[in-house]
Amino acid sequence: MRLHFNLCLAVVRTLEKIFHEGEYADKAIERVLKTDNRWGSRDRGFIAETTYDIVRYFRWHVEIAGDPRDSLTDWWELLGCYLYLKDYEMPSWDVFQNNKYGLWKKRAGELRNIRKLRESIPDWIDEIGEKELGDKWEDTLHHLNKRAKVVLRVNTLKGDQSGLIKGLNKEGIEGDKLGENSVTLKKRASVFRTKLFQNGFFEVQDYSSQQVSEYLEVEPGMRVFDACAGAGGKTLHLAALMQNKGQIIALDNVEWKLLELKKRAKRAGAHIIERRWIDSTKVIKRLKESADRLLLDAPCSGLGVLRRNPDAKWKLTPEFLENIKKTQREIISSYSRMVKPGGKMVYATCSILPSENREQVDWFLSQNDQWTFVKDKSILPQDEGFDGFYMALLEKKVAE
Repeated sequence: MRLHFNLCLAVVRTLEKIFHEGEYADKAIERVLKTDNRWGSRDRGFIAETTYDIVRYFRWHVEIAGDPRDSLTDWWELLGCYLYLKDYEMPSWDVFQNNKYGLWKKRAGELRNIRKLRESIPDWIDEIGEKELGDKWEDTLHHLNKRAKVVLRVNTLKGDQSGLIKGLNKEGIEGDKLGENSVTLKKRASVFRTKLFQNGFFEVQDYSSQQVSEYLEVEPGMRVFDACAGAGGKTLHLAALMQNKGQIIALDNVEWKLLELKKRAKRAGAHIIERRWIDSTKVIKRLKESADRLLLDAPCSGLGVLRRNPDAKWKLTPEFLENIKKTQREIISSYSRMVKPGGKMVYATCSILPSENREQVDWFLSQNDQWTFVKDKSILPQDEGFDGFYMALLEKKVAE
């Protein structure tokens, strides 16, 4: 692809927003793509993919070309380093005249065998990953740097897998079957602009994430709580699994996320969902022992979804990780009280660290003898080619 100055300038401006102004990568990219409606899909793809790649391998390129956040270099030089190492034919623009192509190539060769630089990860995360995952860490880290696949979950309240694929083909989008109710795109596409999405025939949801709702073993007619619902991706999946029969109470402590869920539920035709904002501990107390099923998609480090959110590894801190583990324990201890005897609960995270996953479950079971362990599943990105996730199914004993 021939390089165009305006596209490269868009990348530079987006990187500045992410690293200087602290914007999330997806929001910064979305914002810059709206600045010029003349850009076609190929142009937009170059801006998004180049930005994500540089964010993903930020430390690697900084070690080679220098940190653009100090006075020694700038974002153009970092971009030049990325493009040159990707074998682009470098244009004779003024912004690239002082670049040190030969030095960069030599430096890249010297650093290639240093894992934390090659895979571009902060020292402290590399140390924790190796400590907790051992021999699996290097492969895990490598796969976390791969571009995430686009997976669509069929909304079975409105259609089926074959129908969705046919509908996508009519809109110029090709997809392959995945499991019974999912579709993977052969090429990235603007699926949110399609009539199929606008009419609620699918949701964009990673395949690992879809397994969480299925793990809860819901049935039509049950009373099900999604206690960390957010904007409701898993809530909507639960409604489909329950065939729109029964009751789902979606809870979250962030009110605007529940408002977004209201819009999504209407689009999906999921009418069994009730939203409740957790603005005090009274909300949980009122629901004590009233749920047949409880989903706890707990807040976590998000280390399993770095492919989708590569900037997260530059924002995470050791202090945040320790604090979130405390929050996880508080949530599972408090929210589990909403499950009735004989009911079941899934504790899930999008983390790959055992200290956020099985170790938290084991701690909870050691503190609560009325609960029993049923099964669990850890998904690493190299296992199935999708996001890293953990899920554990627990059952509350019936008093004798």
